[in-house]
Amino acid sequence: MSFTLPPYPYDRLDPYKPIAAAHVGGLVDLSIGTPIDAPPDFVVAALAESGAERGYPPSIGSVAFRRAAVGWLARRIGVTVDVDSQIAACVGTKEFVASVPLYLRLRRPDRDTVLYPAISYPSYEMGAQLAGCRAVAVPVDDQWRMDLSRIDPSDAARALLLWVNTPGNPAGGLDDLGAAAAWGRAHSVPVFSDECYVEFTWEGPPRSILEHGTEGVIAVHSLSKRSNLAGVRAGFYAGDDELVHWLREIRKHAGAMVPGPVQAAAVAAFDDDAHVDVQRAVYHRRLVFLRDLFADLGYDAALPGGAFYLWVPAADADAWALVDLLAREGGALVSPGEFYGAAGAGHVRVAAVQPDAKLELLRERLLG
Repeated sequence: MSFTLPPYPYDRLDPYKPIAAAHVGGLVDLSIGTPIDAPPDFVVAALAESGAERGYPPSIGSVAFRRAAVGWLARRIGVTVDVDSQIAACVGTKEFVASVPLYLRLRRPDRDTVLYPAISYPSYEMGAQLAGCRAVAVPVDDQWRMDLSRIDPSDAARALLLWVNTPGNPAGGLDDLGAAAAWGRAHSVPVFSDECYVEFTWEGPPRSILEHGTEGVIAVHSLSKRSNLAGVRAGFYAGDDELVHWLREIRKHAGAMVPGPVQAAAVAAFDDDAHVDVQRAVYHRRLVFLRDLFADLGYDAALPGGAFYLWVPAADADAWALVDLLAREGGALVSPGEFYGAAGAGHVRVAAVQPDAKLELLRERLLG
């Protein structure tokens, strides 16, 4: 049987775009977590002035790139990995998420199941499907955290890997990463921890699965959200020596290379924390604004434990009705929760990525 490609989730919002855009002042797009704020000037300068355009860049990342990423991990999260054997670059993290099951299945053809959070980024499930694997959603609790106790033993026995995502997209949950690492080791299942929102952790300190040792685990990080660099595609993965080695070698054959100028820009971004502290304050302010706006509209949405999305329960659990209402009355585009799993169908995700003037315009439209 051939693979039937599902529609790309965000394409399903296309009918609402002209409705929202018809408002004076245009569309307020809160549907996708695309950074709107400018990256630092010195990072853009490093991108433009690297002189690295001619040669092929190292697939695993230049020594400077890997050292900068290792330094950032130590400085911001307090974890240590070896620059030579436990870290490598990736072309952003979406391509990594989508390709890992295929590469791991070549390593373990006897395993065919990818476990991932029931409320989560769609690429975890899609990566499993693209690799011809079973995609099995792990239920979450009322705080949007994965409930590892509800993994069926038969699924654990077939598991190729387990994805965790903290802080979580879309609901901002904070998983127990120590418990996830322990579960993986107990079941001989590699655990891949997507930590791209780690700098925007609101409850407690930033956390990484690497705090619990590197055996059997990989942490995945990105500059897209941290430094407003989604357009340049730069990230890294770090952790277990054997897993990193396998992925480094197979990705060389696949031609997965972060462009040289992008690696130079990444070094500048990883070496600076001040711009991230500024961005943290901006996202938190926007989240509070949106939380208060939805409260005034009669929707009780709590601030997330992390990330920059508001997870709003819809009236009568009808997310598409709320999508329609916000487009028609507010000129806003938001994402229905079903994009992130069937268990999210009663919510919408609101990305705090628009500038203050746009958010004020939305409030004026909705509340007068």
